[in-house]
Amino acid sequence: MGSLTGVDVKAIVQGRAAVMAKIERRAAIVAIEDILTESDGIMVARGDLGVELPLEHVPGLQKQILTAARDRGKPVVVATQMLESMTASPVPTRAEVSDVATAVFEGADAVMLSAESATGAYPVEAVATMDRVARQVESDQNYEDILRFHKTTSRQTTADAISAAAASIAETLKLKAIVCYTATGTTGMRVARQRPRQPILVLTHVKETARRLNLVWGLHCVQTADPANTAQMVKGAEAVARAEGYASNGDHVIVCAGVPFKRPGTTNMLRIFKIGETSGTTH
Repeated sequence: MGSLTGVDVKAIVQGRAAVMAKIERRAAIVAIEDILTESDGIMVARGDLGVELPLEHVPGLQKQILTAARDRGKPVVVATQMLESMTASPVPTRAEVSDVATAVFEGADAVMLSAESATGAYPVEAVATMDRVARQVESDQNYEDILRFHKTTSRQTTADAISAAAASIAETLKLKAIVCYTATGTTGMRVARQRPRQPILVLTHVKETARRLNLVWGLHCVQTADPANTAQMVKGAEAVARAEGYASNGDHVIVCAGVPFKRPGTTNMLRIFKIGETSGTTH
């Protein structure tokens, strides 16, 4: 199994699962661009990297990998020894809290516990602590400025341009939310890589896609019927936005979708509409 490539693994799973590459070897750093091309996501395994490489190199490599993955729109998990002391203590060290916070400030999609929750004496406390740290960072006055400083450049495709435009329009018009219809999840990930201030609501008829996208930064995923036309698209987006507490009467939201409907990979349309009204503006 050690000789399998990302292409081989994808051929085996045949779309039944996403392929996440665990970056833990020196060779993986050298080949990071190729790995990003072949994988669906990246895990930065700092513990193993610290064995393979000098410890002082790991923080810089973490930033390098995070930046490269965001440029590709691939989710990144930062893992290993994040709250290691909580395997035996109900309270983490201040350094560990800073470590978790740094990963969130850098734009990681997820931070991961290992022994802390698998075999540790305080698994619930460890999860609760990580959650509190992440929430505090995301409410920090410097958080958005740091994300904006590391803003990525959109690729020259229609789908990427539409996704970037959705984030930009939502910010300019101070819209309440961004709604993405997607089958494969690509549209949601493209919008998420822009790190917009507005919440991103992803609607998909594919259960596996909804589950998989919960890993990605800022995405709230709901399984729903695929619209057959623009009217159904707007009604569906409004209904879910209301039900999930993202918008109410008078709020404006923007929707990303693809025409013709029910055809993956056709993201080419934006629509702004007001909750409580049936008409909207198509762009």
